[in-house]
Amino acid sequence: RDDAPLFRCERMLVACSLLPSSSNNYRSSSLPPYSKLVFLTTAMMPLFRFLIGIALVSTSSLVSNVAVVEASNFSKAHAHTGKVEPFSPGDPKIKLDGKATSILKAGKPYQTQVQSGDGGRGLVIQDVDAPTHVVWDRILDFDNYGSMVPKCFESKNYKIIDHKPTKANNFLEKEIFTRMKVGFPMLKLEYFVRHFVYIQHHKALTWTLDYTKESDFDDSCGYWYIAPHPDNPEEKTRLYYSVGVSMFDWVPKFVVDFMSSKALTDATAWVKKFSEIEWAKEVAKGGTSRSSSAGAQVKNKGPLFALPFFGNKKKQEEEERLAREAAEKAAMEAQAALEEKKKIFVVRAGFRRYLLVSLVVVLAAYNINTIVAGGFLKEKSA
Repeated sequence: RDDAPLFRCERMLVACSLLPSSSNNYRSSSLPPYSKLVFLTTAMMPLFRFLIGIALVSTSSLVSNVAVVEASNFSKAHAHTGKVEPFSPGDPKIKLDGKATSILKAGKPYQTQVQSGDGGRGLVIQDVDAPTHVVWDRILDFDNYGSMVPKCFESKNYKIIDHKPTKANNFLEKEIFTRMKVGFPMLKLEYFVRHFVYIQHHKALTWTLDYTKESDFDDSCGYWYIAPHPDNPEEKTRLYYSVGVSMFDWVPKFVVDFMSSKALTDATAWVKKFSEIEWAKEVAKGGTSRSSSAGAQVKNKGPLFALPFFGNKKKQEEEERLAREAAEKAAMEAQAALEEKKKIFVVRAGFRRYLLVSLVVVLAAYNINTIVAGGFLKEKSA
């Protein structure tokens, strides 16, 4: 039984309080003071039981919570392959009225609903005083989310897969797999995200969980759509963001509320803030949106006149593949070592806490036994 230690402690306390009654020399009529002590000890049994129960429950609660929070597993597959309907890349085709436009001009996010299956999803629109390439740089900088995104403690890419955009794959350019840890100081949730990049054709990025890894989220999917601002396409951006999250029952309600509602406006707020900071730096250095965009395109496409002589292209692809595999292997080894360290920490924390509580209970019982036995010997000697 889970509560067996509680009843054992109770029986021990009862035995201590009634110990003198088993003595042949004990007579209740001759020891009225001691009888009062026995009565007092017995009367306090509910209090002792309550305090011991609180200690044991808090111990089991702490250990179980730590185990749940650290339930993510890099080496184990998720329980399912998707519950929340994933987003499709492309223009959400939202019509903005005068009220929505005035909100955006004031620099505030505008929230609305988009149709999804039989229901709707919340969507946030935000205007950013920076060109689209700067905004994309911030969104795709997953390794630095810990220093930009509210309630994000860690973020690290563990795999990147490049694709040739074709009609068959819906013009998918790249997949980026990222390990993230979000939440609050006392409750951190780790999950593994699979991002799908469709910037050139759809101006969008979508994501789901990486279902080959076990996450602390039951499910999660989301969507970014980044478009040049209709009033100033060279230096301003209009971004769209939506997210769908399914949490496990053990996650506290305030965390669920944060991830499903407040996270919408927080997400666009941090992108706006850091994009505008970065664009201000570029302007201060004398950069322009056109030159920066051109530089980004050249960087993505590589040397303009590169020719695949003597198998150079093939050799470069092979080197990139080997480097990617080495990076993935190193990330997996690091994650495996981290998982092992977490398991050791949980076991040690739980065992030490339980041992400490057990020691306190035993000392309390010993003190009661000492008081009772001392009173009995004193009365007997008298």
